[in-house]
Amino acid sequence: MGKADWTAAALAALAEGGVAAVAIEPLAARLGTTKGSAYWHYPSRDALLHATLERWEVEHTEAIITMVGSESDPARRLRVLLGSVLEHAAENQVEIAVLADADHPVVAPVLQRVTERRVSYLASLFAELGYGRGEARRRALLAYAAYLGHAQLLRATPEVLPAARSTQRRYLDQTIRVLTQGGGPSTG
Repeated sequence: MGKADWTAAALAALAEGGVAAVAIEPLAARLGTTKGSAYWHYPSRDALLHATLERWEVEHTEAIITMVGSESDPARRLRVLLGSVLEHAAENQVEIAVLADADHPVVAPVLQRVTERRVSYLASLFAELGYGRGEARRRALLAYAAYLGHAQLLRATPEVLPAARSTQRRYLDQTIRVLTQGGGPSTG
């Protein structure tokens, strides 16, 4: 078993049971290997957890920003970004698990860094759309809060969200309209 196998299994465990589920012995059983394999790659459970959170950061933040960056138009980047994260929120329960353990000493700094990176990227999109720095940041926070709320609803009460593809597209359109209208671009 390599490092990637351990972090993949730990990500799955994190999504299923939170930080407490990232434990060497159950992960070894899941992988069909020994605890020694984990300790070969990671000196401690916290080191495995840290590596797992860094993988989450790369795969669920940096990779998405890179994917969205291929779009030249900032409005299109915003649409692709929000569409992608809202569409895949049900598959990424790691978000909710990480937020639930936000005060954990290994989780807290990674969560802070990921949150700031995501909000800053959203703010840069709103700035490219013509909003001043302060307004772009406020809209970015609203967009990120909408995403987190959507993810939580998918976990807790998925039946309240649109199920049909056409309704989901209208939901996305409405979300983008709300985030980009009212007050207009400003310099503040």
